[in-house]
Amino acid sequence: MKLTDTAIRNKKAAEKSFKLSDGNGLYLLVNPNGSRWWRFKYRFGGREKGLSFGVYPEVTLKLARERREEARELVAKGVDPSLDRQQAKAADSDTFKGVYVEWLGKQEAKLAPVTLAKLKWMIETFALPRLGARPIRKITASDILGVLRKIEERGKHETAHRTKQRIGQIFRYAVASGRAERDPTVDLRGALTSVTTKNRAAITDPTRIGELLRAIDGYEGQPATQAALKLAPLVFTRPGELRAAKWSEFDLDRAEWRIAAERMKMREAHVVPLSKQALAILRELEPLTGSGTHVFPSLLGDHRPMSENTVNAALRRMGYEKADMTGHGFRAMASTTLNEMGWSPDVIELQLAHKERNKVRAAYNRAERLTDRRKMMQEWADRLDGLKAGAKVIPLQKRA
Repeated sequence: MKLTDTAIRNKKAAEKSFKLSDGNGLYLLVNPNGSRWWRFKYRFGGREKGLSFGVYPEVTLKLARERREEARELVAKGVDPSLDRQQAKAADSDTFKGVYVEWLGKQEAKLAPVTLAKLKWMIETFALPRLGARPIRKITASDILGVLRKIEERGKHETAHRTKQRIGQIFRYAVASGRAERDPTVDLRGALTSVTTKNRAAITDPTRIGELLRAIDGYEGQPATQAALKLAPLVFTRPGELRAAKWSEFDLDRAEWRIAAERMKMREAHVVPLSKQALAILRELEPLTGSGTHVFPSLLGDHRPMSENTVNAALRRMGYEKADMTGHGFRAMASTTLNEMGWSPDVIELQLAHKERNKVRAAYNRAERLTDRRKMMQEWADRLDGLKAGAKVIPLQKRA
């Protein structure tokens, strides 16, 4: 008798695997752990062979039967279904989409979630619809330019350049894995509209910094938002690193914030020494949000952090337009002022968590400069207090 969905659902697993036959070579293998796999048994070239059709109930009884009939038709035509599947997989892996999916899997461990999401959006929105099904070795520079021109027509010139860069990375992976001869994006140099680089808005004038800090002190929004605004200039991490901060990352007794590598843009763990002023803000906030996961939880619940637009929206409410100041601008504020204060560029760059090209030097810096960074962060916090109070600032002598 043929199988029915009711019979399959009612059949319990046993201590040993057993088969439920549907006829014409199709059967369901029921394993002791409860998993149910569709199998197709057939003969080809005088040998008995087998093919997997997937797992029930993801692959329904109806779909399994359809796949059985497709396989039987291939056998009748003298085609081995197993070999046909292998050739189809090989052909698919040689397409632009196939190479992209494989390459993407290797990027997931390297890139920050936000960067990965932007990458996937660019390739899957613009490149895959036009290039995805094509063999990657047959794609030309002209084909890629057609994709990029469509992006430029939307006025997204920077996105066009970034998409070209990512497509080039995919092609270089294809070259390395033997599926393409060269990267055709190199032939597109100068073909796209140039992008004028715009620096992120930041306040660096001492008087205006003081005004901004006083405005933050007078902010009348959510307490967690005000705390984020107060903490941002003191720690000058990237906005995404700050808004998604978790209480488990903080050791207030040791005055440290340790951010895991997977949350950092450069995929390296980062230590933020906490000044006395930063500790005071966190201890004041702890009774409000400390029982949850996130330091700055979303208004929709602690299961996620505050929105990436929260700090920028608060700055707008305080009268600071996008051209004046952004959440990212606190990094430029700190970098500019600390350099003017005479701190070593190496120490500043380390605290900004910028990538050190020399890996040996980077390891040395991380190990040896933490004491300097602690001193710098406290002096920076004291400087901000002085600017907020409106005190006259006298530049210190330059440090080694």
